[in-house]
Amino acid sequence: MQCRLGCAACCIAPSISSPIPGMPQGKPAGVRCVQLDEQNGCRIFGQRERPDVCSSLPPVIDMCGENREQALHYLHWLELQTEPC
Repeated sequence: MQCRLGCAACCIAPSISSPIPGMPQGKPAGVRCVQLDEQNGCRIFGQRERPDVCSSLPPVIDMCGENREQALHYLHWLELQTEPC
């Protein structure tokens, strides 16, 4: 499966605890990554500065759904499942 152009749900919904250029403390869930461009493309895609967690998150139908809204909803739900009690 290919990423849906302009979706960027995986760059907004989940928290990222590792440093990102421009976000040295990572990013909280629901916050847009500073590395997204105006078309919601990753400015550091394929570069070594890209966090490992981003590179290891392949697009799959369960996560991406049929549209961006479904992807955001699923990733938000997943984030809630991983929060500490």
